[in-house]
Amino acid sequence: MTDSPFMPKATAVWLVENTTLTFKQIAKFCNLHELEVKGIADGDVAKGIKAYNPILAGQLSRDEIDECSKNPERNLKLTKKNEEIKIRDRKKPKYTPLSKRQDRPDAILWLCKNASVLTDGQISKLVGSTKGTVSLIRKRNYWNFSNLKPRDPVILSLCTQDNFQKAIEKATRRLEREKKAKIREEKKLLKEKENLSA
Repeated sequence: MTDSPFMPKATAVWLVENTTLTFKQIAKFCNLHELEVKGIADGDVAKGIKAYNPILAGQLSRDEIDECSKNPERNLKLTKKNEEIKIRDRKKPKYTPLSKRQDRPDAILWLCKNASVLTDGQISKLVGSTKGTVSLIRKRNYWNFSNLKPRDPVILSLCTQDNFQKAIEKATRRLEREKKAKIREEKKLLKEKENLSA
């Protein structure tokens, strides 16, 4: 198998939309069938797949695309193998464009409704917000509460399904511990009462 780019279908979507390369060239580069690339162009294949820019990802150069556009017989060369692309975990919340600002409060509302086991701290960490905002939304005191629509943070790309799952598991373990501690405390009090009445 030849080297194919990271996210081949999404890359093919981008190449179909943004270049004049032939279906054959795109298919060969993305390791797909030529008919599959034609299907992408016709809108029958890869519906809902977000285009992935191979130039920004450092896998193709603009010159390489230009050269191959001029010569349909030439094959695109991958600049970087996908093993070299490191997806690093972001530690600090990234700048959010204005158009996306509404996403976080919507996601917080969704988590408050659908994952109520999570603490305010866990929710704020998942979506990159503050505990204060989470608390206000949970208490329905948020300034823009009437305009919020609960939306899944995974679909909004604010967190991964994996991170969401881990947070839920952690919260469930915490509740279990608290429950056990409460039972122990109640037993202890009961014993003390029995000792006093004895």
